[in-house]
Amino acid sequence: MATSARTRRATSELRRRPQLSEDVANHVRNLIMSGAVRPGEFVRLDETAADLGVSVTPVREALVALRGEGMVELVPHRGYLVSPLSRQDIEDIFWLQGQIAVKLALRAMDTITADQLVELTELNADLRAAVDASDAAAIEQCEFEFHRLINRAAGGAKLAWFLFGAIRYTPARLYATDPGWGELAVSSHDALIEAFEKHDREQVDAQMSLQFSDGAARLLAHLDNIGIWD
Repeated sequence: MATSARTRRATSELRRRPQLSEDVANHVRNLIMSGAVRPGEFVRLDETAADLGVSVTPVREALVALRGEGMVELVPHRGYLVSPLSRQDIEDIFWLQGQIAVKLALRAMDTITADQLVELTELNADLRAAVDASDAAAIEQCEFEFHRLINRAAGGAKLAWFLFGAIRYTPARLYATDPGWGELAVSSHDALIEAFEKHDREQVDAQMSLQFSDGAARLLAHLDNIGIWD
C-alpha cells in the first residue's frame, strides 16, 4: 500500500515538473530577450526560485534547457551566465517567425471558414478592448488566440509547432505593455481579416510580415534605449 502511494506521488511529480520547468524557462527566456537580465550577468538559482515561488529544482532544469538553446552558459562553480545577444540574433529570430507565419497565413486563406472569420473578428474586438483597458495579460491571451486560430485554419500542425518554438523568444509582456504596438496589432488584424475575406494574397503576406518586422524594430529600439549593447 505504501509503495503504491509513493508510486502515485512520483507519477504525479513527473506529470507536473516538466510543465513547471518549461514555465520557468519561458520566464527566464523573456527576461533575457527583454534585456531585464543582460548578457554577462548571472541568473541566480535561489533568487529566481524565490521570485517565482518555486523550488530550486525546476529553475535548475530550466537553465539546463536554456543552456541547450544557447541562451545561457554554465560557468563552473559560479552558475549560469547569460550568453551574448546581438542585433543579428534579434533580426534572425523575427525573420524566421515571419517566414513561417506568412506561409501559414497564406495557407489559411484558402481554407478558413466563415465561422472562423467571425471568431477572428471577435478575438480582435477583445484585443481592442484589452488594449483600451491596458490589460497586459488579456492582450497577451487575445494575441495568442488570434494567431493560433489562423494556424489551426491552415492545418499545418508541424509548421505551427516550429512557429511556436520560434515565438518563445518573443518577450510578449514587453509588447503587451506598449500602447503603440497594441494599436498597430489591432489595425493590422483588421486588414488581415479583410484580406482573408477577399482572398488577397498580397495583403495577407504584407500584413503578417508587418507584424513581425514591427516586432523586431520595437524590440531593437527597446534594447537600444536601455543600452544593452553599450
